[in-house]
Amino acid sequence: MPKYVIEREIPNAGKLTHDQLKSISQASCGVLSQLGTQIQWVNSYITNDKLYCIYIAPNEEMVYEHAKLGGFPANSVNQVTGIIDPTTAE
Repeated sequence: MPKYVIEREIPNAGKLTHDQLKSISQASCGVLSQLGTQIQWVNSYITNDKLYCIYIAPNEEMVYEHAKLGGFPANSVNQVTGIIDPTTAE
């Protein structure tokens, strides 16, 4: 199943408190439960003004539907076409 990187512009994301992040996570998990088992949240990376979320889903449309239902921004959704790491250099 395809993997996606979602860029979410959230001003001051890096300053969100533990409780705020917990609330966002709970909202996301609630929407995922509604959408079924075809979409999975892998993890998210928080920067100063953005979240970069990794999802597994059958298509881009389902990723956007998750964002819409959860009230989350999805400024860009990009399918992962490959992964490299230091072992790629060997």
